[in-house]
Amino acid sequence: MATLASNPYQTPEAAHARVHHLMLETAPLVKRIAHHLLMRLPSHIEVDDLIQAGMIGLAEAAGKFDGTKGATFSTYAGIRIRGAMLDEIRRLGWAPRSVHRKAREIAEMIAEIERETGSAASETLVAQRLGITLDEYHGTLADVSGSRLFSYDELSDPEDDAGFSIGAIASAELSPEQNNEKAAFTKALATQIDKLPEREKLVLALYYQEELNLKEIGEVLGVTESRVSQIHSQAAARLRGRLSMWNEHS
Repeated sequence: MATLASNPYQTPEAAHARVHHLMLETAPLVKRIAHHLLMRLPSHIEVDDLIQAGMIGLAEAAGKFDGTKGATFSTYAGIRIRGAMLDEIRRLGWAPRSVHRKAREIAEMIAEIERETGSAASETLVAQRLGITLDEYHGTLADVSGSRLFSYDELSDPEDDAGFSIGAIASAELSPEQNNEKAAFTKALATQIDKLPEREKLVLALYYQEELNLKEIGEVLGVTESRVSQIHSQAAARLRGRLSMWNEHS
């Protein structure tokens, strides 16, 4: 695993060799991240576009990595690679504003219900309060799932600067204050994930920790792939709603 540290006094040739070594060693990570993201994207998104963007992120990471700070290069690069891919997806403009609005409405309604009841909002109650049928609610979750990625980005409003953006983390170094805020937000996020309904928590664990795809998770849970996608979207909406007050005061 790469642990090379940047050195401001090294020759340009040595710096180039260092970057080349890091990129060569870590290039397979770009493909893994691209294919993992592709499972959640519309069919017109090409994996080659994600890989190309990821390689740019990898090159930037290799040029800025400082192994003396304790992080492994694969961890550091993974954030920048994913961020570069998300930036490319946003650049392609494939998520319509109406879908973002629906996602926000669901998150706000879930948060409102949970504040009133003190317990996890059920799908039936959320649909009822939104004035739509349960089938329509599931369809909305499917739309949201097809156009959003679960990340810090999904817990903030894509139309404003609230929350923390993986893309922003990937494109610039964080200040000490931003690092502290990100750490606090990450802690709050972990706390709220632990409070999710068991099935939603299991879907997130299988997808992000075990790296199963939606079809494989469906086989584990005994449900369809589309149902897993709905559960995933509802978990993200629930987290976004629960963390909205934190974002407003951060």
